[in-house]
Formats: sequence, structure tokens, C-alpha cells
Amino acid sequence: MQTIDNETLNELPKGEFQGTIKVITTPEGVNQVIPEIIINDILGFDTETKPAFKKGKSHEISLLQLSNDETAWLFRLHLCGFTPPLVKLMADPSIRKIGAAILDDIRGLKKLTPFKDGGFIDLQKHVADYGVQEKGVKKMAAIFLGQKISKRQRLTNWENPELTEPQLRYAATDAWVCLKIHEKMLSIKKQ
Repeated sequence: MQTIDNETLNELPKGEFQGTIKVITTPEGVNQVIPEIIINDILGFDTETKPAFKKGKSHEISLLQLSNDETAWLFRLHLCGFTPPLVKLMADPSIRKIGAAILDDIRGLKKLTPFKDGGFIDLQKHVADYGVQEKGVKKMAAIFLGQKISKRQRLTNWENPELTEPQLRYAATDAWVCLKIHEKMLSIKKQ
């Protein structure tokens, strides 16, 4: 399937991350979870930024999301900082980080701390190899996974003192679904 219309997409079952969500808000918290993250050779990746509704105004990245099948780690960067262990992880070429339209994400992280990125795979650069025209995560998830992913929380305030349950679920899903799309792509390639 090259494309999908909104009517067909809306009939699909909802896809959502069902695992454990860990929210990290301190540098100590980063140090605690890094060992459980770096044992993975592949992770879903995304970031969220507080929306700016005035022309010419922008914000720094608020949230860095990483996910495997069981756990999503949500780093509240405006609280915990883009610490050296996180920078090292983003630079590590041996840990693949799968995302969509990741150029701005990486650029935003480099504004916080300059680093040489390594191991990133952008799904958008590979969808055409599968005859798929859609490059948005929502439509890629529909085509490759047969699931509808909600984007309702995208423009919420990611710097709220407490993130809501829907925000947490959305952020975890956004990283996790990129990993699942990539796995599906690899399984198709092997057929």
C-alpha cells in the first residue's frame, strides 16, 4: 500500500505503547537508567518541544524519548539537563536510534550541547524503498502496522510541572512506534 486515506486510517485499531514508562527529571535519575538503556542495540527515538504560538518564538527541546518493547524512558531535559551520559548515548554509533523526521530533533539536541551524532536512522529516508509515499508517523504506522496512532497531545505544554497520563502515553508511543515500524520494514525486507 503506497498511501492511506483518513477514512481508512480512522477505522484501524488504536496502537499505543503498553509497557513501563519511566520519567526522568534529575541528573541522578539519568545516571540510574543509562545502564538499562545502553544494553539495547536498537531504540525508538523522538523529542518533544513546548509549542510556540508566536511567530519568531521557539523553545528548546523539553523531552527526549527512548523506547524498547518493554520500557519507554522520558527525559524531561529542561529539568534533568542534557547530561554527558545522554550526550554520549546520542553520539554512540553502536546503538541505533530509530525516528522519523529526526533532523530537527538532532539539531535541537545539538543546541543544548554540541556533539557528533551517531547511530540515527530516519524512517522517512527508507519508506520509498517499500513503495510507500507517506512520511508522517501516523500514516506510516497505519500502513506498516495496521494501527491508528493518536497525535492529539502533540501541541500540549511539555514543560508543565507534571505531565498528564495522555501526554506520557503519547510521548512513549511516539518513540516506540518508530521502533515497531522499523522492525516491520526489516521483516518485509527478509521475505
